[in-house]
Amino acid sequence: MIAPIENMPAGTLGFRASGRLSREDLAEVVLPPIHEAIDHGEKIRLLFEIHSDFEGLAPGAAVEDFKADIQLGLGRHSAWERFAIVSDLDWVRRAIGAFGWMAPGELRLFAESEPEAAQAWLAA
Repeated sequence: MIAPIENMPAGTLGFRASGRLSREDLAEVVLPPIHEAIDHGEKIRLLFEIHSDFEGLAPGAAVEDFKADIQLGLGRHSAWERFAIVSDLDWVRRAIGAFGWMAPGELRLFAESEPEAAQAWLAA
């Protein structure tokens, strides 16, 4: 499940992930505001809070995520400015360490106790 984070700083988007992320979560919650921002010529400054009960992507979500990575990551690479991930999950932290260099824009990882610091970094 994923939900938008309310009261994000101006010019930023934020989402909170828990449980298992479905294809619908990505297609209906995450991707529309990203597409809208890109269509309006805005730079993407994105926060993802991944909580300790996050179980990963459902099979359909993995396919949707891959398609979005190709379309938004590679196709619109210059639109991505900053990407903050807030998580204490060891497997998430290891994945970011191994694959974070492929993320478009600047990527930073924050502990679950640092969501305000992540938002401040995005807004700076």
